[in-house]
Amino acid sequence: MNVRLTEAEKVKILNSEDVYTIMQQVLLRENKISRSQEHFWVMGLDVNNKILFLELISLGSLTKTIVEPPEVFRMAIYKLAINIILIHNHPSGALQPSDADLDVTDRLYQVGKILRIEVLDHLIINEEHYLSFLNEDILEKLAQSTKYQPPQSLIARIKEEATKLNQLETAKRMKNKGLAPSLIAEMTGLSEEEVAGL
Repeated sequence: MNVRLTEAEKVKILNSEDVYTIMQQVLLRENKISRSQEHFWVMGLDVNNKILFLELISLGSLTKTIVEPPEVFRMAIYKLAINIILIHNHPSGALQPSDADLDVTDRLYQVGKILRIEVLDHLIINEEHYLSFLNEDILEKLAQSTKYQPPQSLIARIKEEATKLNQLETAKRMKNKGLAPSLIAEMTGLSEEEVAGL
């Protein structure tokens, strides 16, 4: 369900505080009964990070809501969003992400990479505060997850790591033979700092 925003609310998003300012008002518009359920919203942004849309994807129970990638990315594809921000509330007021919150974010982040629609952040909100996955470095950790990465990405990452290991081993052998660090760096593709650290 599309959430109506005024033109004044369709601002350029600079940080998580901007998102929360809008979402707090959206949450407070809900009646008290609805606020006791988990909501999951997707905010779509254009190339300049201006809000294109805000959509309520799912309305769940007191402790969970079900979210699937097609529902999350449908409007983003239709509206040609470049980036999205995920937002959901915790009716209990607690802001700590659950294992399910981390898992769904991981999954949606990886789907976004395939679709080339970047998940910029995921906010957990209540009526007075919020937690940003980006600000807490949770998103950065999830970006390293391989749980939902497609096999091609895993293969590419493994090959990249194997190439790096091979470069390091070659550089070590060259260094042991007394070659100059600048020559080793040139021949292996490593930086001189990496060579010096061997």
